Amino acid sequence: MTDAQWALIEPLLPEPNTDGRRGKHPRRETVNAVLYVVRSGCPRRYLPADLPPWQTVYWYFTGWEEAGVTEKLLATLRVKARVQQGRQPEPWAGIID
Repeated sequence: MTDAQWALIEPLLPEPNTDGRRGKHPRRETVNAVLYVVRSGCPRRYLPADLPPWQTVYWYFTGWEEAGVTEKLLATLRVKARVQQGRQPEPWAGIID
């Protein structure tokens, strides 16, 4: 993930848990691991060693999914992409086949 992509995504993620314990793995690397699984289609258990452990990736992903973070993230990025292409932020017509 590039710095520009991370700058778009980071503010949309929930604040890290502040129970006094620092995170062992950077959030950016956790997002990179989630994207790796999505892009490659590999099982989480086969993540490369330079990414956080699969258990960590699974824990964050399920928490974000339950909290609706992924839907919010996709909706926000879709609006930004549409505006960048010179289109209306939200589609105004739909086709059902």
